[in-house]
Amino acid sequence: MIGTALIIAHGHLDFSAGGAEVAAHQLFTALRESGAARRVALLARHGGTPTGLVTMLREDEYLWRTGMGDWFTFRSSQPHAVTGPFRSFLERLQPDVVFIHHYAHMGLEMLREIRRICPDTRIILTLHEFQAICNNNGQMVKPGTTELCFNSSAESCSVCFPERSEEDFWLRKHFISRHFDMVDRFIAPSEFLRQRYIDWGIAPERIAVIENGQPSGKRLPPRPLTDNERRNRFAFFGQVTPFKGVDVLLSALANLSRAQRRELHVEIHGANLEKQSDAFRDRIEALRQPLMKEGVLHWPGAYHRDDLERRLSRIDWVVMPSVWWENSPVVIQEARRFGRPILCSNIGGMAEHVRDGVDGLHVGVGNVTDWGESLLAATDPDRWDRLVQSLRPPVPVATAARQYLEWALDDTPRRAPELPRVISGRV
Repeated sequence: MIGTALIIAHGHLDFSAGGAEVAAHQLFTALRESGAARRVALLARHGGTPTGLVTMLREDEYLWRTGMGDWFTFRSSQPHAVTGPFRSFLERLQPDVVFIHHYAHMGLEMLREIRRICPDTRIILTLHEFQAICNNNGQMVKPGTTELCFNSSAESCSVCFPERSEEDFWLRKHFISRHFDMVDRFIAPSEFLRQRYIDWGIAPERIAVIENGQPSGKRLPPRPLTDNERRNRFAFFGQVTPFKGVDVLLSALANLSRAQRRELHVEIHGANLEKQSDAFRDRIEALRQPLMKEGVLHWPGAYHRDDLERRLSRIDWVVMPSVWWENSPVVIQEARRFGRPILCSNIGGMAEHVRDGVDGLHVGVGNVTDWGESLLAATDPDRWDRLVQSLRPPVPVATAARQYLEWALDDTPRRAPELPRVISGRV
């Protein structure tokens, strides 16, 4: 048993239900229930006014009112919040292990502060995105396009962002790397993400793959079919953003003949369309209105996690037409948990977690024709039955928490060796 474990997240599940927030809260709950630590605490960034204060939400759950000042280098907007309230919080808690889910919205400075105040604590950072690698919101997609980026360098990044020099990107990487040197171990929820960070510069022995856990539970029964009915109900779950490929899915439907569309039922359980650019919203509206009038497309909209089971019970397939790499999408884990096969783009973390022709189907990323043909082919009930039988259950939350702790307490050399500091230059 260890003394105190601290989980830090860039949001609290009460206010934001993103993948990292869910993973952090599940780890917090699982470690408390396991009795592996005498005390387990959760510190989550709160999106209100960034006063810098740390306040209690409930027993062992705290909110940190901080924010990001510079997204290029992930510097905090509240330096006093790091050296003031956050430092005081660490001094009182004195954690033995700190699990960090993301540094966005909080700033990299917290890593150095943890190491300064708690020099012997073990710091474990889970990398949920490619943000350290890519300045384009961590998407590794060329700005303003859907062109995938396969590697980063100061030279190529300065082409994507001509307002920044090669020197800027070189200094950015070294600034981030110096803070990553404070970390003992890294966790990647997919091998794809792990390899990207190894290529970027993290030593292979310092980063392990541990999938995000899912609550245990029984699979949903198959949706009942009437005579001669096909497995033709497809649903998208997630954010409606340009990177998620909803426009690709709708274009695929629009390109089919009216007779072919009559064989399909597609639902969009999506949120935040209203937050996107006017051009993207106009494109989605132009595509969806005719399809909704025709009856092939249905738009239930945003959902609460507690309603997911009911919504999944009414469909056959989960579709993920993302045009960026993804990492370890929670939607895929949830589909596996409830027994629904997945159609997904054939790249990145999606292709890793869905086995083509085994427990789902891969579709050419951004390929409208391929998506249309794949939707039609997937309606075959016999194919659906075969894929469902091969679906692997996701890793249980308790198992993921145990793997986190085992990785944290591994006694092989942890931190990177000391390197010469960058003492001049600008970012």
